Amino acid sequence: MDVAAAKMIGAGLACIALVGAGIGIGNVFGSLINSLARNPAAPFAFLGFALAEATGLFGLAIAFLILFVF
Repeated sequence: MDVAAAKMIGAGLACIALVGAGIGIGNVFGSLINSLARNPAAPFAFLGFALAEATGLFGLAIAFLILFVF
């Protein structure tokens, strides 16, 4: 197997985190709407949303590192 092909496969596998983050953001945002309807003064309501988004961005960063650095 060529090294360039291995990089492409590795970057594709690293992007699986984007799918998980998309599903997580949907679940967290649905729960966020429910919780804000019950308690509008929730101070940490957007923390789960931000952490789910960060997971996807970390996966994308790893994919770019695999493609362009290693």
